[in-house]
Amino acid sequence: FPHSSRGLTYKNSGVDIEAGNTLVQKIKPFAAATSRSGCNAELGGFAGLFDLKAAGYTDPILVSGTDGVGTKLKIAQECQKHDTIGQDLVAMCVNDILAQGAEPLFFLDYFACGKLDVEVAQGVIAGIADACRKAGCALLGGETAEMPGMYPPGEYDLAGFAVGAVERGQMLPQLDRITEGDLLIGVASSGVHSNGFSLVRKIVEKSSLDFSSRVGVSGDQTLGELLLTPTKLYSKTLLPVLRSGHVKAYAHITGGGLLENIPRVLPQSLGVVLDALTWKIPEVFSWLHKEGNLSEEEMARTFNCGVGAVLVVQKEMAQQVLRDIQAQETAWLIGKVVSLQKGSDNVQVLNLHRALQANRSLCVHSHIQGKVQPGKVKVAVLISGTGTNLEALINSTKKDTSYAQIVLVVSNKAGVEGLRKAERAGIPTRVIEHTRYPSRTEFDSAVDKVLEEFSVELICLAGFMRILSGPFVKKWEGKILNIHPSLLPSFKGAHAHRLVLQAGVRVTGCTVHFVAEEVDAGAIIFQEAVPVKLGDTEATLAERVKEAEHRAFPAALQLVASGAVRVGEAGKIYW
Repeated sequence: FPHSSRGLTYKNSGVDIEAGNTLVQKIKPFAAATSRSGCNAELGGFAGLFDLKAAGYTDPILVSGTDGVGTKLKIAQECQKHDTIGQDLVAMCVNDILAQGAEPLFFLDYFACGKLDVEVAQGVIAGIADACRKAGCALLGGETAEMPGMYPPGEYDLAGFAVGAVERGQMLPQLDRITEGDLLIGVASSGVHSNGFSLVRKIVEKSSLDFSSRVGVSGDQTLGELLLTPTKLYSKTLLPVLRSGHVKAYAHITGGGLLENIPRVLPQSLGVVLDALTWKIPEVFSWLHKEGNLSEEEMARTFNCGVGAVLVVQKEMAQQVLRDIQAQETAWLIGKVVSLQKGSDNVQVLNLHRALQANRSLCVHSHIQGKVQPGKVKVAVLISGTGTNLEALINSTKKDTSYAQIVLVVSNKAGVEGLRKAERAGIPTRVIEHTRYPSRTEFDSAVDKVLEEFSVELICLAGFMRILSGPFVKKWEGKILNIHPSLLPSFKGAHAHRLVLQAGVRVTGCTVHFVAEEVDAGAIIFQEAVPVKLGDTEATLAERVKEAEHRAFPAALQLVASGAVRVGEAGKIYW
């Protein structure tokens, strides 16, 4: 074609075909390494081929499965660790088709992103290919989709598709053979696997840790690395056992945990009773249970709790099958099949609370409240009530990456919930009741004396319902942070939400600012916008703005404590 520089190109629109071609060339050797009887795993054609006869099948039933990795991807992306997530993808698919007794034959992947980073994609797909090789299936093809505007920079999504086969007479589950008294063998998981990560991420967010926190007795692993432990592949180790004729059913403990997956392979008239004291629950589950304050039912319905697969076997064959599995995997006898009584649960898990409690909690090498950490800015938080913003600040400052440490919480009211939150976190508290002082200046002087006692360097006002006096503000100029429930300079004062609704604006928010002598007039550090919805009341709007405050206040404190933001001459802010 004649060369022309005019007009738009596909690359201008955000799709780099050359980058895609480069990726294909880089991953071809990985795919080729997964070749097996039945196919040679060569990439580049419009479709992949598989020869069932060459793979040794005479009367096969094809079995297919598809899955993704869920929000475990968010942790991989935040930790910039992309080499293990491919095994999660493969394992989630091939472990599922094992439930039909099928050998995985070939696998296809789908990788989607907003802008293709060849190095990241290569790392992910290399992990997929390596997992395919371990599982005994060929990486027969895939799709890389670069879709500008669909995903933010640095984010990608994965999906996988596995196809396997089983001879017609060997399919599982064999429902007509399962009877009351059969025993259950649990095969160990490698950890959380790839389910429940939206809950995991929420627990981490509210905990004292982040993904970079060192964990373990020796502190040789971060929390992110622990959570990214790849899902165990069971096909190579369990397939011979499943083909032995001694296994009546196999359940993959995936989304839905123990409670919802075991019944999928049982007759409707039967249930199971498990004893959680019969298997080893990894410490990470005990930590999630404690930090998330999760019920036993929530644990058993969300997580595998240390059991990645469950096999149903005849009582007389249980020990032999268990020995066969234990030659390759950690496994235990964990329960039995029972007749399902009317109104009873399909799955009963006995002693789960005891098992979780008995397990030593995750050893954490991180910030310990109550001891001043060298290099951290010492912060006091002044409160008057429940301390929801205080709680957000406590959680954020406990993280290893925080530049601040809360060394003191002061309340002008006794007995408030905020004080209890501080005490539970091991933070010293003081009650200085303003009603005991004849003037604002004298009350502020008493507060100042306590701040000096604890060598405080920054003050956060978190629901502190007192106006500070001029001398106090002047002494601590550039060192006091306050949060206000509107986008300042609009809607100052005590009734911001009412004023917002009366004005009919469509966007409000919250503002973290330095405190000046004029109320709500100090230099702005951080703001977060919140939409005003049709039908909002003061209460519903306040609830949504409060959620934004819990993000904004810790972010602003981190900016100030790190030195990224400060107040200069004439109250101006400097970055």
